[in-house]
Amino acid sequence: MWRMWKILDYRRTVFLAHVGMAVLALLIHLILLSTENFNWLEGNPYGSAESAAEVADAAVMPQREV
Repeated sequence: MWRMWKILDYRRTVFLAHVGMAVLALLIHLILLSTENFNWLEGNPYGSAESAAEVADAAVMPQREV
């Protein structure tokens, strides 16, 4: 491992890793914004507040009686 750091500058390598992760995060967010289901800027995907509440209630798992 130490031979690799003799070839590569660790400061430049760490900087490029952070830039790469930032570009990847931006790309993922833009891909999600281009879909209908995951576009959080266009408003409520469920239509009305009542239907969103119904979806939220249906997502809650029922408790088992002991």
